[in-house]
Amino acid sequence: MRIAVVQFPGSNCERETMQALRRAEMDPVEFLWNEPSEKLRGMDGYVIVGGFSYEDRSRAGIIAALDPVMQEIKAQSEKGKPVLGICNGAQILVETGLVPGLENNKVGMALTENKRIAEGKILGTGYYNAWIHMRLSDQYQRNAFTRHLTAETVLHVPVAHAEGRFVMTEALLTEVEMQGLNVFQYCDATGAIVDHFPVNPNGSLRNIAAISNKAGNVMAMMPHPERTPNGDAIFLSMRDFIAEGRLDQTVPLYYYPRRNPLPAYTKPANSHECIVELMITDNHALTVQNTLRQLGFPVTVKRQVHWEVQCEPAVIQRIKQSGVLYNERKEVAISPAEIKKPASVTFLVRAKEDLHGRQKQQTLEDHFSIQAVKLLQYGILWQFTAENANITDLVDRILHTNIIFNPYAHDCYQYC
Repeated sequence: MRIAVVQFPGSNCERETMQALRRAEMDPVEFLWNEPSEKLRGMDGYVIVGGFSYEDRSRAGIIAALDPVMQEIKAQSEKGKPVLGICNGAQILVETGLVPGLENNKVGMALTENKRIAEGKILGTGYYNAWIHMRLSDQYQRNAFTRHLTAETVLHVPVAHAEGRFVMTEALLTEVEMQGLNVFQYCDATGAIVDHFPVNPNGSLRNIAAISNKAGNVMAMMPHPERTPNGDAIFLSMRDFIAEGRLDQTVPLYYYPRRNPLPAYTKPANSHECIVELMITDNHALTVQNTLRQLGFPVTVKRQVHWEVQCEPAVIQRIKQSGVLYNERKEVAISPAEIKKPASVTFLVRAKEDLHGRQKQQTLEDHFSIQAVKLLQYGILWQFTAENANITDLVDRILHTNIIFNPYAHDCYQYC
């Protein structure tokens, strides 16, 4: 059984993945993103490895999800071949829509920023590396990766990610649970599902650690079963699924996402904008620009950090001088008027749960004794300019790539 170990620039778990596949008596075959996609067609299954593809630019998984090679993996998954995405691989599968598997592979959920909160205080966001416990959910449906597991099995495996929190609408969550697609949940050593840190290491909805599509042959998993023999049952199950050579017929989930028109941004009264621009090359903007151009969008992309601070005018200068919002050695504050440019459109993207803004406000209060901030909100401004094309014609198509925001994790506003 030949299993493609799929890697993008920034992937870093290929060695452990190949070892795990060999322990399960399968033959791993390295596949790099820039190889001919035809090579994938002769494989029996696929593992999209962990790491930080494209340095998680824009957000984890989205740039790799837009790579043409993922179209071939989609096609092979529709033939019933198993696809396992681990950590960054899970993020890629979610951003392609292969998980949870809605009609036409529409994006239906997000893997977004970790949150670690205790007693109302943010203990941390972003990258977290630890050993956790997980088990099959009570509702799980048997699939390609669970044949060697029982309801009593508790796996002790590592996690190592910054954006591993499953979020989705309540309607989709209900269907996912009814169908048993929430395959694994974080638990304690006894198997109890406890929804607080550190048992739930990233704040994931319902302690979800892995979700599959309805057919059961594609699974997005945030923990790393390949890094320990404790996870070998998942790869042995994949082997047996391939050996059986069958896949039950399936249909997409009933949930159908709707895209609402983007509202215009309006600055609230008694608030101040602080817009921060890098003095050096912004690799996030450059990667988004290159990806869009490869997709046929002739645009130039700029990116700035946007802070909205609700406070008295006398306080805003103290906040800027604290250095909490930006680093004067590599960043510069600009005015909103400097954003507007001809033949361009700008969008403001904010996390639905603004942990970054809350954490910065907490820092201002705890370390700088600046207590007069009523609200501090963090966002990113994305500006698209088209000198030789009609930007209005391009912008809706650009937004449908989801390259700058996932609608289940972010809000997007028309800025100017």
